Amino acid sequence: MNEDAALLRAAGMSAHEADAKRVLFDRCEAALGAPRSLAFFVPGRIEVLGKHTDYAGGRSLLCAMERGFAVAAAPRTDDRVRVVDAMRNETRELAMDPALDAERGDWSNYVAAVARSMARHFPGARRGADIAFASDLPPASGMSSSSALIIALFMVLRAVNELEHDPVYRQVIRSREMLGEYLGAVENGRSFGPFAGDHGVGTLGGSQDQTAILCCGTGILSQYAWCPARAEGEIPLSAGVVFVLAYSGVSAEKTVRALELYNAVSFAAVKIVDLWNASKGRADQTLADAVASSSQAAKEIRALLSSESGRLRDRFEQFLCETYEIVPRAADAMAGGDVAAFGAQVARSQLGAEKLLGNQIEETIALVRLAREHGAAAASAFGAGFGGSVWALVRADGAGNFLHEWRDAYLAAFPEAAANAEFFLTAPGPGALRL
Repeated sequence: MNEDAALLRAAGMSAHEADAKRVLFDRCEAALGAPRSLAFFVPGRIEVLGKHTDYAGGRSLLCAMERGFAVAAAPRTDDRVRVVDAMRNETRELAMDPALDAERGDWSNYVAAVARSMARHFPGARRGADIAFASDLPPASGMSSSSALIIALFMVLRAVNELEHDPVYRQVIRSREMLGEYLGAVENGRSFGPFAGDHGVGTLGGSQDQTAILCCGTGILSQYAWCPARAEGEIPLSAGVVFVLAYSGVSAEKTVRALELYNAVSFAAVKIVDLWNASKGRADQTLADAVASSSQAAKEIRALLSSESGRLRDRFEQFLCETYEIVPRAADAMAGGDVAAFGAQVARSQLGAEKLLGNQIEETIALVRLAREHGAAAASAFGAGFGGSVWALVRADGAGNFLHEWRDAYLAAFPEAAANAEFFLTAPGPGALRL
């Protein structure tokens, strides 16, 4: 619909990307099978910096992207939630039921997590909806398509159940940041406020993705600290530069082995805090809490870990460097227009991911190297790792040529993975919005 494109442009999305969303909304309406009464756009996100920092109480530098989910919906008179993936012509139908469950490895797991949590936490919310979505994000690419889908489903069901008028909702979820934390808990299964957790969808992440999707704005990078989510500043992206994104073609889908690898990085952070608390008789919840407990805490944690595995020592050093050095220094560099200094901090972050986190694969490492070789001011893998995507920051006036050269170099180096890869441009776009 032309009105959808106009509203997206009014929110700050580029004209080209806004016009492209008309196709997605048309597919949604065709799949819905009924006149729509609700429409939303929910973007993916770029984790510019902040690798595995959110659930540990660290810092991130984030933005929304201009690709994401178009969503069309109509309320029902019963408790059924019928969801259609308009791109793949697949339908899942579940109930608003506090005992609801779904099979792991199927996207109905995300539908079930939202419907189950809402039914448990807000007993008056029992009205279902017909929902159709279409996405131009590469699936399982590390661009946070799973969190975007959860947010899209929640926004529809919140609207049809008028949760904004529910006294419990109004008391517990008082800001978009708090909503991001709540939906992070829906996804990771942790408790939030008065709401008990459950098994979520199986990933032990934080609320970085949800907060970025809900709270970031057009043309800016947002700096956040976590546990709880706290906005620390907004930095305009330097004029004349744009992001080029490359999905490596290697899935970052969090199922089976990839899920185990992702969660192992999270468990390492928890293990360090457990060791610290046991040694000090404390009850710190996150790595950031432990580090902040005294001026000597970081030194003491290093000493404590000297007899532990190298994996734990590496995890701690990566967290310290990313949170207290890289993110703030990179933000200051971008705020001052020093793209070269920004790129230097990004390079430190990427090296930490490769050498300390150990969540990179040869394809993402190569994509970062090839981006720098072809003139990118900065480049980094992002997301959970063990597959996924890389961003490159380049001059806007040469972005098209850079994209083709980067893609061709990757194709020559990794022809099998590149057959499934996708490269595209994006500026920092608007956060999730109702149209």
